[in-house]
Amino acid sequence: MPEVMTFDEAIQDSVDCRKRNLLLRNGFSIACEPDIFHYGSLFGQADFSGLPEARQAFDALGTQDFEVVIRALEQGACLVPIYATDAAATAELMAEHATQLKELLISTVAHNHPENPGHIDDDRFWACREFLKHFLSGPNRGRVYTLNYDLLLYWALMHGDHPFEDNPADIITIDGFGQDDDNPDADYVIWKAETRANQQCVHYLHGALHLYDAGSELKKYTWVRSGIPLVDQARDAMQQGMYSLFVSEGESSAKMAKIRHSAYLQHSFKSFHSVMDQGNQALFIFGHSLADNDGHILNQIGRGKCSKVYLSLHGDSDSDSNREVIQRAEVIAGLRRLSYPMTLNFFDASRANVWGGN
Repeated sequence: MPEVMTFDEAIQDSVDCRKRNLLLRNGFSIACEPDIFHYGSLFGQADFSGLPEARQAFDALGTQDFEVVIRALEQGACLVPIYATDAAATAELMAEHATQLKELLISTVAHNHPENPGHIDDDRFWACREFLKHFLSGPNRGRVYTLNYDLLLYWALMHGDHPFEDNPADIITIDGFGQDDDNPDADYVIWKAETRANQQCVHYLHGALHLYDAGSELKKYTWVRSGIPLVDQARDAMQQGMYSLFVSEGESSAKMAKIRHSAYLQHSFKSFHSVMDQGNQALFIFGHSLADNDGHILNQIGRGKCSKVYLSLHGDSDSDSNREVIQRAEVIAGLRRLSYPMTLNFFDASRANVWGGN
């Protein structure tokens, strides 16, 4: 088994890199609220009363992962007409259920999300900001990319530093959004593609609960401007038939297709590609199992030039699940061209102290 560093050792090992970047996945949110953001928790809270067949699909596939079932339904909808030429209605039902599962995933996240930042102790936010400062402050600061839909990263970035901290984090939080010049008093801000996107250092690669595609612009709802908790805003929007900008497709290729149809998502993807295509960069990956449904992101790492990659492992590094993660990481590293070698390292997720308490 490979050597597993502490998080501090990994940070020190990366100090010679020009930029230090971060990629987050479910494990980041699970570490904060395991009873909410674990796939099993979302599955248990979801209302499948209108989708009994889709509910049975989870059992048939032996999973509680929405994306796995969505992918299977989308693939099945393509295959059924080939093997059962008289089953067009079945194929249409499978495709429709895939779409409805995406909406169910979004609504389940929204309805079970912590009501507001006050649900989480200040100590935990301060610990998270200490973690984030390695990537968003100082001479090695780079960019933070997240594949999560929830508001935890946003809340942590907006939270103040510890009032008695000698060295505040001084985190750069530019996400590309700013005041709508045509409606300066609006209860939202818009993505400023022309003026702020190049300064953007926080990217939601698959969208998020507080981002809404309004057709001609992308809106970000904020509590500061409306006084209404973001989760309540998301629920109200869904009741009006508006859904957040989410990429919840099952297949990596389907995710990429949706990304290409959104200027914001395309910009964030291109940013990640650009960073991974530069040498002397470090990338820390936290809370990601490297599943192939994120292949459009992971392949950018393998085929890029980023010189050092640090991957978090949760629990016993010799467990079956971590062996699989390590094997997937080695496959990704194997994509690298010999002229741009990658140093692959592993660090203990619990020692990163992302939300405190360790």
